[in-house]
Amino acid sequence: MKEYLPTLYVSILLVLLAGIAFFVFQQIIRVRRRESRFSRLQKKLQKEQGTAQEYYELGSLYLDKNLFVQAIQLFQKAIKKAEKEEVEPENIALIYNALGYSYYSQEQPDLAIRNYKEALKNYPDYVIALNNLGNAYEKKKQPAAALEAYQETLNYDPNNSIAKKRVESLQKRLGTSS
Repeated sequence: MKEYLPTLYVSILLVLLAGIAFFVFQQIIRVRRRESRFSRLQKKLQKEQGTAQEYYELGSLYLDKNLFVQAIQLFQKAIKKAEKEEVEPENIALIYNALGYSYYSQEQPDLAIRNYKEALKNYPDYVIALNNLGNAYEKKKQPAAALEAYQETLNYDPNNSIAKKRVESLQKRLGTSS
């Protein structure tokens, strides 16, 4: 039995290394695809007008890189294009939500709230925008408005764990319950 231990240890080590190599390889491919798409969209939109979808996609890639100013500019272009292209309200809501998140990330909760509300005008049961709205209200130290947004989230998605936790926390803080 003892003579097989080194072989067993080496086999386990090789399997572990193969698993890690596979994971790293997948990550490299994923990043390369994203960077390739980023580069193509950037070049295309510098040369010519794009669609609302393309502006949104490039804005989202900038958002992933935490380049909020560039993302905001692209989302604003996407909104203008979307209005001209008569894009579905649900898709316009996605753009407004991303724009709101960009402003929120830049410590501009008032602009974030305005954009989250625009998203909700276009798509009233957009749960992510409702959660984001609640979060922005919390940042502005408006717990009652935040509680209302989170409770609205639960009307559409009763199992939303974020909204449940935030409602519970805010109710304790405000000394209310429902």
